[in-house]
Amino acid sequence: MKKKLFAALVGALCYAMNAVAAPQVIEDVLGRQVTVDVPAKRVVLGFYAEDYMAIGSEKAFDQVVGLSLDTWKGWRPASWSLYTQHRPSLKQIPDVGEVEAQTFSIEKVLSLNPSVVVLADWQFKGLGADVDVLESAGIPVVVVDYNAQTLARHVNSTLIIGTLTGEDARAQKMAKDYENSITYLQNTIAKAGLSKPRTYVEFGNKGPNEYSFTYGKNMWGAMISAAGGDNIAAPFVEWWGPINPEQVLASRPEVIFIAGTESSKQPDAMLIGQGIDRKESVERLTGFTTRSGWDSLPAVENKRVFGIYQGASRTIMDGSMMQYLAKALYPQLFADLKPEQNYLNFYKQYLPVIPQGTFAVQMTD
Repeated sequence: MKKKLFAALVGALCYAMNAVAAPQVIEDVLGRQVTVDVPAKRVVLGFYAEDYMAIGSEKAFDQVVGLSLDTWKGWRPASWSLYTQHRPSLKQIPDVGEVEAQTFSIEKVLSLNPSVVVLADWQFKGLGADVDVLESAGIPVVVVDYNAQTLARHVNSTLIIGTLTGEDARAQKMAKDYENSITYLQNTIAKAGLSKPRTYVEFGNKGPNEYSFTYGKNMWGAMISAAGGDNIAAPFVEWWGPINPEQVLASRPEVIFIAGTESSKQPDAMLIGQGIDRKESVERLTGFTTRSGWDSLPAVENKRVFGIYQGASRTIMDGSMMQYLAKALYPQLFADLKPEQNYLNFYKQYLPVIPQGTFAVQMTD
């Protein structure tokens, strides 16, 4: 009897293990049908490291065997430092290089024998024919995309990562919460029937003395449109790039957003993010209002100039930053929202670390 019970238990365990290891067809954000063994056991991750950890939980990184280090450590060093203090083993994950810098190494990826490579849409397109090399070697490539800043791609990318990490229920909750938040903002704005404020956004990495790039269809540009703003750059910049300063003056924006990070080569660049004091962030933001001709812009006259954290875009965590944009554009509609606190609450709920600093400011703070 005991032998039969033991055999039954062994059989059930083997069945469960085989079920977990069974291949599954995933449709990525490009509509490609990709067969992957899930939960994925040897993952090379091109981008969206925090999203992968938030959706899959910290244990998902037990299976990450390769990482595009520049997209985390290089672009957000304060975030990298925070996570590596908590989890030093992150430093041991091999670096596979970065697509934009043309250092991404297909040979390095192949040497890691991954079971799947997860890439952002822009990385997939940037690699071009190199993707064929990976797929010819039997390595599935799955594409996700938070850069487009569309509700559909945010939701789909979250569900895809949930499947890859075996955390479908967690991903479904996260995606539904995000969808509900965006839908609430948009329905409230539509119901109010107010005119769309003319809005300008700029990545303030070059400081006040030089205009850096603005956004058209994606990232902050898409977020502004989704939050009910009239993006003045949309007719002139398709994705991202510089805009003629005279065009900004001629468009007379009513609301201005300057995005920034924790560090920059320019001493007067917009400074905001982890470890940044609010007073210093406000001082950097105010510096942009001294640009030639800006004193007569409605946004500056009415002190509707805001600083936003670049690291809180192109991620499932940017629902709180969408709240901030909407509140800045329509303060009368969203007085009770606390976007910056909601940003930190996401970390408390889904991630093993909680950053401290400044993530959204107004020039009057």
